[in-house]
Amino acid sequence: MTHRRDVGLAVVGCGTVGRIRAMIARDHPGVGWIGLCDRDQAVGRKLAADCAADHFTGDFAELVNRPEVDAVIVATDENQHEAPTVAAARAGKALFVEKPLATSARGSARVLAEIEAHGVSAAVGYTQRFRRRFLATKAKLETGAIGEVTTVVTRAFMNRMVPLATLRRTTQRATLTPIVVSGTHSVDLCMWLMEGKTPATVYARSTDRSLGEHGTKDATLAIVTMTDGTIWSMNISWALPTVWPGSVYGLEIGIVGTEGVLDIEDTHRDTVLASEHAQPAGYSPEGFAAGAARHVDFLTSYPPGDLWAGQLWGPMREETTSWLTSLVTGLRTPHASAADGHRNLLLTMAIDLSARRGTEIALPADPAALDTLLEPS
Repeated sequence: MTHRRDVGLAVVGCGTVGRIRAMIARDHPGVGWIGLCDRDQAVGRKLAADCAADHFTGDFAELVNRPEVDAVIVATDENQHEAPTVAAARAGKALFVEKPLATSARGSARVLAEIEAHGVSAAVGYTQRFRRRFLATKAKLETGAIGEVTTVVTRAFMNRMVPLATLRRTTQRATLTPIVVSGTHSVDLCMWLMEGKTPATVYARSTDRSLGEHGTKDATLAIVTMTDGTIWSMNISWALPTVWPGSVYGLEIGIVGTEGVLDIEDTHRDTVLASEHAQPAGYSPEGFAAGAARHVDFLTSYPPGDLWAGQLWGPMREETTSWLTSLVTGLRTPHASAADGHRNLLLTMAIDLSARRGTEIALPADPAALDTLLEPS
């Protein structure tokens, strides 16, 4: 795409995340035109009024093929990413796609192939790359501060409000697992921090004693071995009780090298609120009730950022703004690429497949074998 000063932006999907990105785009000096699409006319037209959009439609194909459009944000429900992303790629438009590219391994491969065949730039929404502590860690690894990485340990704790809110929106729950939906952020961070290393095998186990009745797993623990012998322990539980003070995410990553160590605490316990007033859920789509009152809160644990004066501030603002700026100036950014997004999906699905089979899986796994996860177990 040729860099220009008056970018025409299409946003497909006007829900929570589409709204955040459209409102940020409205204030970006490089954006000269905004078009929106949503199947829900009321939701879409409300956002169109709030961000003073130039156009609204219920037809994504009509929107992405308009001559005013240079770039497209795909922010639909996870199960609906494939079609608008392919349409935008075929139209030659720059892309920002919320993760995942698709919810099947073969679907993701199809999307990546279309993006590559049409030569469009494409970023995938892995917002946590834009947190200051992870960018600082990446910079130290790039300078060789700890030598060659040999071992990585990752632990993610999540409030169960996230899966409960996610699962209520769809009956297509086969890949709505802790590792594929939320652990993918930890996977992306660690693979980015270990850039250049290639997974060779994975062995994983899962449990579902708390959330099994809702159609998902409680937790997944995995050991990934790289082709160079590096070992990585990746563990996530999204079954913590509703009253857990972390409204969404708490993450710890330890990276050991031949000449040093990086120990990252991202648990948000540095700013704690205790109040007589119940605190809202971090992730609270319309109609969702948490089921229990939370009177203690780890502030800043909502991954996109925090609200002030009706605006979101934090990593999702930086992610969106830097992507828009890159369309205008060619700025180099830490965004995940489409290839990164595809790799992350296949790796998380391989972890789930290993847990289902109870055996070690050789990587890269066959996409057809990974898609057996979409079938009833």
